[in-house]
Amino acid sequence: MIKIAKMPRSTYYSFIKKWNQPDPDRKWKRRISFIYRKHSGRFGYRRITDVLQEKGYQINKKKVLRIMRDLGLKCIVRMKKYKSYKGEVGKAAPNILNRDFRA
Repeated sequence: MIKIAKMPRSTYYSFIKKWNQPDPDRKWKRRISFIYRKHSGRFGYRRITDVLQEKGYQINKKKVLRIMRDLGLKCIVRMKKYKSYKGEVGKAAPNILNRDFRA
């Protein structure tokens, strides 16, 4: 026997009411996906937020991150360039004892 979870009537009707409404973030989704594709997926949520704010839109970085997750957009992380240089090589200490270890 399958047990069905009960839902409050008000929750059911509020869900049905929201179901028929258009997506409130549809304009943001369009703008964010446009910026993402314009920069070939190299921009993450921080840089996309900066671009939108430079254009004069008021939007929080958390909202941009949430919308990007909904759309499945992820920033492509570039590989860091390998650098074998570690700085100046220290001088070798002078050989004062000349391997004469007698006390």
